Amino acid sequence: MPRGRYSLHDPHDHTPLAEEHFHCAPGPSGWRYVSQLTAPDGAHRGSVDLALDDLGRPIRLELHAGGWQVRGAALDGVTWVRTDPAGLEATEGNVPAHAFTGTSPAFLVATARLLRLTPSSSATRVRLVALTDPVLAPRTVDQSWALIDREAHATDNGPLLVDEYQVTALDTGERHSVHIAGDVVLSAPGIELEDLQTPPSTFP
Repeated sequence: MPRGRYSLHDPHDHTPLAEEHFHCAPGPSGWRYVSQLTAPDGAHRGSVDLALDDLGRPIRLELHAGGWQVRGAALDGVTWVRTDPAGLEATEGNVPAHAFTGTSPAFLVATARLLRLTPSSSATRVRLVALTDPVLAPRTVDQSWALIDREAHATDNGPLLVDEYQVTALDTGERHSVHIAGDVVLSAPGIELEDLQTPPSTFP
């Protein structure tokens, strides 16, 4: 069960945004990721609880940020309920998309797991619902993912396979790289792995 800490920062000016303390693990029915976020001043900033089925589809998502809450799942595309900080209003949404995304590294692992690309695969288009900080506002985005490199790195626990993905935002053409080992993001725009207490899990 990987357990560690990511630092999150603005990918443009590198302003620190939060630290995300996480643990995750594959299970008999898929994969689960749970984390707590703290702001640079130490205040609680939110939480992530994401569970995938064995095909990589989100069967349960619960996000908290700024008093807002979103609960969602893959149902007729993706379906979610967003609740305001006062708890007085709940807004439902549904989009013909494949999964969710957001600032948490969990969503990068989830998308990679959903697509299951190989180095010989062509770039694959995916439609996601982005839940953006600080109020978890939903926005539909289209991305293209390609697995451009897979390298084995020697470690004390045997070889560690690191996948390098090229992710393209189809509305702007902006491209960036994401490096993932098993179920841990090693690096991505706005994300740095600061501490890892146990090796990444490997998916079957």
